[in-house]
Amino acid sequence: MDIILCHQTVDFDALGSAIGLSKLKSGAKIVLTGGAHPTVKNFLALHRDEFDLVEMRSVTPEAIANIYVVDTQKSDRLGTAADWLDLPNVRRIEVFDHHVDFESDIPATEMHTEAVGAISTYITELLQQQNLALTPFEATAMALGIHVDTGSLTYDQTTARDARAIAYLMEQGANVAIIAEYNEPGLSARLQDLFKDALNNLQRTTVRGYKIASVLLQTDKFVSGLSTLAARLIELTESDALLLGHQYQKSHQKLVVIGRSRIAETNLNQLFSSFGGGGHAQAASMTISTEEPKQILEQLLSQLIEQIPQPPTARDLMSSPVRTIRPDTTIEQAQRILFRYGHSGLSVVDRGDRLVGVISRRDLDLAIHHGFNHAPVKGYMSRNLKVITPDTALPEIESLMVTFDLGRLPVIEAGELIGIVTRTDVLRQLHDQHHDTETDTASQKNLTSHLLPTLQNRLQPPIWQLLQTITSAASARGWNLYLVGGGVRDVLLTDERESLLLQDIDLVVDGYHHSNDDRAGVELAEVIQKMYPQVNVSIHGEFQTAALSWHQDPILGNLLVDIATARTEFYPYPAANPQVEASSIRQDLYRRDFTINALAVRLTPPKKGEFSRKGDLLDFFGGLLDLRSRLIRVLHANSFIEDPTRIYRAVRFAVRLDFTIEPQTEEYIDYALKSGVYQQLRISDRQTPALTTRLRAELKYILQAHYWKPALKLLAKLSALSCLHQDLILTPDLKWQIRCVSRWLNYLESPTEHWLIRLETLIAHLNPADRIMVANNLQLPKDSLQRLRQLKTLETEVAAQLVQCSLPSQINRLLRSYKPLGLVLFAARSNKNIRRLVWQYVTQLSQTKPLLDGNDLKTLGFKPGPLYKQILDDILAATLDGKIGDRLAAEEYVKSEYKQELYLNSNK
Repeated sequence: MDIILCHQTVDFDALGSAIGLSKLKSGAKIVLTGGAHPTVKNFLALHRDEFDLVEMRSVTPEAIANIYVVDTQKSDRLGTAADWLDLPNVRRIEVFDHHVDFESDIPATEMHTEAVGAISTYITELLQQQNLALTPFEATAMALGIHVDTGSLTYDQTTARDARAIAYLMEQGANVAIIAEYNEPGLSARLQDLFKDALNNLQRTTVRGYKIASVLLQTDKFVSGLSTLAARLIELTESDALLLGHQYQKSHQKLVVIGRSRIAETNLNQLFSSFGGGGHAQAASMTISTEEPKQILEQLLSQLIEQIPQPPTARDLMSSPVRTIRPDTTIEQAQRILFRYGHSGLSVVDRGDRLVGVISRRDLDLAIHHGFNHAPVKGYMSRNLKVITPDTALPEIESLMVTFDLGRLPVIEAGELIGIVTRTDVLRQLHDQHHDTETDTASQKNLTSHLLPTLQNRLQPPIWQLLQTITSAASARGWNLYLVGGGVRDVLLTDERESLLLQDIDLVVDGYHHSNDDRAGVELAEVIQKMYPQVNVSIHGEFQTAALSWHQDPILGNLLVDIATARTEFYPYPAANPQVEASSIRQDLYRRDFTINALAVRLTPPKKGEFSRKGDLLDFFGGLLDLRSRLIRVLHANSFIEDPTRIYRAVRFAVRLDFTIEPQTEEYIDYALKSGVYQQLRISDRQTPALTTRLRAELKYILQAHYWKPALKLLAKLSALSCLHQDLILTPDLKWQIRCVSRWLNYLESPTEHWLIRLETLIAHLNPADRIMVANNLQLPKDSLQRLRQLKTLETEVAAQLVQCSLPSQINRLLRSYKPLGLVLFAARSNKNIRRLVWQYVTQLSQTKPLLDGNDLKTLGFKPGPLYKQILDDILAATLDGKIGDRLAAEEYVKSEYKQELYLNSNK
């Protein structure tokens, strides 16, 4: 076990550097040795689950192998954890610090001290050198470390390296709004006095769940730095908006008002502009001359309150249905359920389905650490519960989580548990609000917040009308309907001036919390079938989906609409078909392959009290940013282990869209391929559709597309052909053979799908036994198996005979028992001489017919019978060899060669 130690009363630099170091030292756990600065404590109360933190009591000292210490060189700052430094089992101790003038008393095997403003800067540089990506939350924590320790780049110890590190972290997604929320700039003595006055005279009110504060300060003359005071004041009072008035005397009475707001959709710039002020939507100021400063401040406060929107409620944020367990469920069973569904906690209900407790992953980890695997969860669950109603507003939810350090809040309605709001739910909503306030332009904001007008204008009217019909049917049943996946992606990628032809539409029905119905998608499809009798409906009950298809319809053309119930999925083992259960739209998007395909647009109008709007874009995983950056990014690290076809999908989307597979995703692909799991599965008795039928489907998509050449090249670069067989490599010879086959197929105009022959050419590169094994695994058609089996005979016996042929008729006689596609495959793998002979046969000899037929032979006097075949074969051979060239010559040839037989026939 490797651990990273932070000093006691951890500050942001220690925390941020530890988080960064955990990326460099893969698998190392961050240990807080005791206490935290208030702002760090508040930060962790909301963001703890984003980082790999463990409690000191969860550490087994005898299991420690390596120790990394950050932001201190003094062992006494590590508290009781300092005892671990002297353990005999500890092999390595590394110290990372930026206090270069300190003498260390830690028995380090390696010291890393850098003259920078924050040690988070040095860790950031190491991450940048190794090209390791950070999540937005990790980048934010590290940026906070630099901001706090350098006074936002204003302290004397600040270096240019600190500034460059912050720039890099912002590129990695560091959230400026969160940094501003937790950063602590200092106050001068004068500002400290005014700060005390402000606290004593602060007026507070709560509007729609938001805390609004205002204060009017009076001084003899102007005081600078009030913006810093306002920032400190709004933070300390935990207000959501603040108006700070400063009245002072110059030649006449002056009023300065500084406004700060954390509330999305409020606009202080607009509010102050009528008084000649301005700034940003969330931060603005104004200065006017007035004899009535109090009335002006009250007027501004009233106008600000009018701007405040209805905040999102628990009903908007919660996940549903809730995964629950009984009190007698064992710790081990609960841990397996958490692993299966990826939750961070579980609700515990009695036999009447009444909520009696909540147990978190941390609780389970501690119980297992102490050996209580088989104990019931009722002994470890939290019973003193904080619960909320569906109408509890976001600010109150956030306050409860921070105040009581809660990771999840159950949502209760009429005594029934209908949902759960987690830290992640709150963080996503807060991030979306921050993102909305930072949107570059109004057009971008409109595009991402209300996509329905864009869809309506760009889709063909019949398809738009169909979507409206399905939406109305879903809404009438109390369900939410979403357009998901590729349709949303293509709308965002395509220029607004271009028409968009959607022929494949994916819809997801969310059964809306307690009324959830796992047949919602199927039921909706059946309703639409009654409205459109000409549609074909296919039901896939196992996956709770229905497919509506129109073929050459006079109005809709060729259209496929998939309707699925929102579901979560679990892979019981790698490459298996997933097991699915009804869930929420959020969980449904999480199960998808890449961020750019995990986007959804809400089609149904909101129900009463809902915060989200019709047409809103749901983007929980940064898909919009990846679209703009043209990146293919997987949603989670084990995605390719669970489903190897996603490797082929990554390649397909990258080549088709001209995107790049981002480095971390490439690493996940490489790990999955090198893990050996696919080879182990092939020799097991388990069903592996992702290595058989579903893999064949992905190969078909790629090999029949116009971009098959670059796609195959990228698959080879990633070593992904090993999913078919561990020995399959795209050599220069194999690449040439596939191109040769493609050229021949274009000439022959074969009805057989070209992708299949390209795939056979790939497989043919293996030894004969493995060819058949792979073809059987992929469940290729009988013709493919026959061609691959014949290939060995063609390449050994037939090839040897073919080079001995001196006459065209001999070539024809040797090859005519083989079908043209088998010969094309054979020719592409052969030398130039054989290829020339096969080409001659396929394009010329096989097309030549005998100059006479059975009727002609009958006219000449031959009786029908087996002799006909011999005569016709001889005529064909003579034609091919140039001995005869027309019908007359053919008749003379037959009379000459078969005169005895003709004589016998004439005398009978």
